[in-house]
Amino acid sequence: MLPVASSPIEGLSSPRRPPDAILAVTDVEVEALVYDDGSDDDTARIVMAYARRDPRVRYLRGADLPEGWCGKMHACHRPAIEARLPILMFVDADVRLTRDAVSRLHAFLRQSGAGLVSGFPKQRTGSFIEAVLIPLIGFVLLGFLPLRQMRRSTHPAFAAGIGQLFMACRDAYDRAGGHAAIRTTLHDGLELPRLFRKAAIKTDICDAGDIAECRMYAGAAATWRGLRKNATEGLGSPLLIVPVTLLLGLGQVSPTLLTIAAWLTGNHTTLPWALGAPAMSYLPRLLAAARFRESALGAMLHPLGIGMLLLIQWQALVARALGKPSEWRGRAYPA
Repeated sequence: MLPVASSPIEGLSSPRRPPDAILAVTDVEVEALVYDDGSDDDTARIVMAYARRDPRVRYLRGADLPEGWCGKMHACHRPAIEARLPILMFVDADVRLTRDAVSRLHAFLRQSGAGLVSGFPKQRTGSFIEAVLIPLIGFVLLGFLPLRQMRRSTHPAFAAGIGQLFMACRDAYDRAGGHAAIRTTLHDGLELPRLFRKAAIKTDICDAGDIAECRMYAGAAATWRGLRKNATEGLGSPLLIVPVTLLLGLGQVSPTLLTIAAWLTGNHTTLPWALGAPAMSYLPRLLAAARFRESALGAMLHPLGIGMLLLIQWQALVARALGKPSEWRGRAYPA
């Protein structure tokens, strides 16, 4: 993934809420639209306080979720149709941005020539499960995605992104159909880039770890549920789950298990040779952990994390086959 700009990295010593970072932009015209779809926290009070100080902030109060919509897709669709400017930026409320985040992501959008770009924030982790599982999202994506071919082609098979941070050209967004065209999905990180590519519009991704950070899920239960809710739209789909299980299981888990078995059984003559396979499986993960400043513990427990990730995919697929709805943020979505 490319950095969002070649300018010096400011870092995340003073991460800001999305409105703060957007309003800090002075070189281009900006507006901040905040959609409240029935939050039971202080969203309304906080946003209205911003709006009183700065007319560029607009508070959008949501009504009941329309039938057939996922809450996240509707929360992106409503501000998009209200926005007045030619560039749209979708950012989750729990993402923290640096002062220059908007300008640098916009620079990458122009540099890439894409109609949609997604920046991958630095993922903060708190619990053990988070440290083991969350970094695998980027690891698996980069392991499966040929970046050069992705940038040369608009084929939907090369769609990639993360729903935490998107930026799009308004005309390309409208031409692709926007979030209204994927209203039922729980996984806009894949489905929105795929939608653009189906309309022959280029998409791209970048490493936004120096301008954005986010704690995706807080705690073991939320992490497990969060990864499971959209698994069948990604690795856990009926078409992918068997080859993905074989590829990740044989390539990332079994070498370590076989090495442990050789050591436990006292077969020390083959042990030096057996150590080569897990070393090769660990190397990409350790390099990624160093590059993206991820948990060292999570990297050392890489095979365990892969095994848990595969279990989540199968669990989600079985739940879908049984017709069990996906539950998230207090809402249930039919299988």
